Amino acid sequence: MAALLPVTPQHPVTTPGGRRRRAPSVSALVSAVVLAFTVLLGAGGAAQAHDELTGTTPADGATLEVLPPSLELDFSNVPSGIGAQVQVLDEAGKDWAAGPVEIVDRSATQALQPGAPAGEYTVNWRVVSSDSHPIEGTFAFTAQQGSTTAPDVATTAGPIDAQDAPDNEVERAGVSDFPWSIILMIGALVVIAVVLGVTARKKLGAGRQG
Repeated sequence: MAALLPVTPQHPVTTPGGRRRRAPSVSALVSAVVLAFTVLLGAGGAAQAHDELTGTTPADGATLEVLPPSLELDFSNVPSGIGAQVQVLDEAGKDWAAGPVEIVDRSATQALQPGAPAGEYTVNWRVVSSDSHPIEGTFAFTAQQGSTTAPDVATTAGPIDAQDAPDNEVERAGVSDFPWSIILMIGALVVIAVVLGVTARKKLGAGRQG
């Protein structure tokens, strides 16, 4: 017959008022640490989520009768105006974006130069999201009629310069998203649990001696 392991009883601790209470068990402390660990992981996962593009005007793949005077991009959170850039390229590769990107609330608006031709346009965009990470993407649309105003000087498209965003933001985008702060907090909780366990054992020993 297998030998039964002894079960250590939880001895009550006498308080100064004469009442007796049970010392906190190790299992209760472990449960508290696991619960805190779960909560921290949930909070950390939400904090690591980047902003997303929720829609564009014109929509991706849309066919328009007339080229609009501006484009609009909508995001899940308010993006940073620093480093935002939108290219509106025609079929010849010319950029018809006019002026800087204007950001109001969750929308980024890019004006177009007058005189842009009809045809298919490719839009390359990049903004710095609310969590300081650059995000980018591409969409396209077709205009059956271009602008009727005399065109301004359109610039030839080039690659989006990564230096448009501040150096510190670009560097942060390359840093690993591993949640070191959460790991440190969990370590602190474990240390607290150990200290509480040692304190409970000391009080238990003092109660036995008394």
